[in-house]
Amino acid sequence: MSQNSVLDKASRWIRPVIKKIHAYHVADASGLIKLDAMENPYQLSVDLTAQLQARLAAADLNRYPDPAASELREKLRQVMQVPQDKEIVLGNGSDELIQMLAMAVAERDVCLMSFDPGFVMYKMIADFVGIQYVGVSLTEDFALDMEKTRAAIAQHQPAIIFIAYPNNPSANCYSEKDIEEIISIAPGMVVLDEAYHPFAQSSFMSRLSDFDNLLVMRTVSKMGLAGLRLGLLCGHPDIIKEIDKIRLPYNINVLTQVAAGFVLDNAGELAQQAKLIRDERERLLEKMQALPGLQVFPSQANFVLFRLLEKNANDVFESIKQSGVLIKNMKADDGLLKNCLRVTVGTPEENGAFLAALVSAMKNE
Repeated sequence: MSQNSVLDKASRWIRPVIKKIHAYHVADASGLIKLDAMENPYQLSVDLTAQLQARLAAADLNRYPDPAASELREKLRQVMQVPQDKEIVLGNGSDELIQMLAMAVAERDVCLMSFDPGFVMYKMIADFVGIQYVGVSLTEDFALDMEKTRAAIAQHQPAIIFIAYPNNPSANCYSEKDIEEIISIAPGMVVLDEAYHPFAQSSFMSRLSDFDNLLVMRTVSKMGLAGLRLGLLCGHPDIIKEIDKIRLPYNINVLTQVAAGFVLDNAGELAQQAKLIRDERERLLEKMQALPGLQVFPSQANFVLFRLLEKNANDVFESIKQSGVLIKNMKADDGLLKNCLRVTVGTPEENGAFLAALVSAMKNE
């Protein structure tokens, strides 16, 4: 039997929906100032880094990690102010938690709902597990369209509604009143994805006791620990208990548990970094809003979405990249993200390099 026929025989079992999906693309940032992935640009201080290295050197790599990550969960409860009567399940980043939630409800005719444009992993994971995804379009200023939302909930009866708060890629927080209404009329779970909480400083975590069907998801990635891949989902113990059944054993490795626990003991340094980023965001917004030919959207996150009014976004993106700065090209020819680019808030020096590259790109004919 030929190699090709063996491959054809094996690959025919892969679901058609999987064959149609494009893998999540991560751009190569080698040699570039990296402002495309909403990362915290700051390293830990030299002193904390040395202490962390000592902790990691003493980690028991020959042993499996604590499967429940109990000590780490309690530190996360304290730092993120999770109500004592609510439970926590941890994931290898928010992506794994989204996947666990989708798998928990995955049956025929089940629907997962969110808002478009939004975080692409909600739809991708719905496709992975074979359930319907419904994306409700936002308004032109990226607000929730409540008329469309009410109609979609009534029609599709979603098992889970994901609400990114602030939203990615638009960087805005939705109206609290609208979110409260969605929670109250939802037939299933509502997940507030608060990945960018350090920059928004607005949260539904304290509201968990008001709504039994509300879950709040956080991550340490935007705090400055993206390399650790650690997310948490908080909510009513009865719901979290069911989600936890899907979690693979030992999903939070030894090094992540040690490193995250240590850094959370020194969370003040991360809070200082978040403030630097918030302050720099305001400076970046002011500078960008003063440039002609741009529509700059408000931001409550650590990134800024902007639209080119006169230039082509693809050309400007390439010009900025040629200047040594990598940002995100939304690659939209129509819709709410038409001709839009997105830039992460970096250090003052990185932002200065971006602004210079942007001005140069805008001048190019």
